[in-house]
Amino acid sequence: MRYGVSYHAARVRDLVLVGPDGELASGEGIINTAAYYIHHPILMARPDAVSATHVHTGWGTPFSAEVRSFEPITQEACLFFEDHALFDDEEVQIQSTLAGKRIAEALGANRAVILRNHGLLTVGDSVAESVGSFVQMERVAEAHMKARDAVPISAGAARFAKADLARFGAGRVAFAAMVARHIGDPSVVTR
Repeated sequence: MRYGVSYHAARVRDLVLVGPDGELASGEGIINTAAYYIHHPILMARPDAVSATHVHTGWGTPFSAEVRSFEPITQEACLFFEDHALFDDEEVQIQSTLAGKRIAEALGANRAVILRNHGLLTVGDSVAESVGSFVQMERVAEAHMKARDAVPISAGAARFAKADLARFGAGRVAFAAMVARHIGDPSVVTR
């Protein structure tokens, strides 16, 4: 998305395509250079991912400062069970693709990564999957921050819940629900 657009007001027309060299390839507006430094190396390392979502949020950012991974303490948390990583690096002001490559390495084949002291990041095979997964991840961070003494469920129960929840593309389902609730007309955010 072009730099300076509020996420609450974002529309398809606000998307920009940035080339491998970091220059604007399609669309109009200013490029968020730090986003390029993070997203480009991730998308190069993950041919299965067409979208990466990273936003500084009210729960994800403070959770990331605790430098810990999620536990299966809620149904939504099971979506990330054994499917997220921790980027335990003090470089929070990302100023190069080298830092982005380190994030990509930490992410590995996972759907998400917690960026130490920086927030959350998800990837997906579509924008809807990536964004929907991000919103779910933010809710998981919120649950972890609010339920300080939560008791996790077993690994077996978490794997079962994850398989059931993910079979329809959990991020896509969440994205569709968000569009219906907040926007109404899906044509303004989807093609």
